[in-house]
Amino acid sequence: MRTLLNNIKLTEEYLTGQLPTGDKLLFEARMLLDQNMLTNVNAQRQAVELIKQYSREQLRAEIDTVHQTLFNSKQHSTFAKRVIGLFK
Repeated sequence: MRTLLNNIKLTEEYLTGQLPTGDKLLFEARMLLDQNMLTNVNAQRQAVELIKQYSREQLRAEIDTVHQTLFNSKQHSTFAKRVIGLFK
């Protein structure tokens, strides 16, 4: 179990560019020699990308909600007019 956690940590550091040069070279050599390691690194890379994509979509939805609230409610009409006036 400990080895698995260490591999996950190393993979994360590798993917984020945090490994020192010597450790990076050793890690890349391990990937060349161990197909399972390469598979795990690719799976973790894909998982990170999916999480980033989901986070972006969530942020866009939150921003859209704020936009709709600020620019479509009577309560915030003065604010909306001021903001629109800045761009005229």
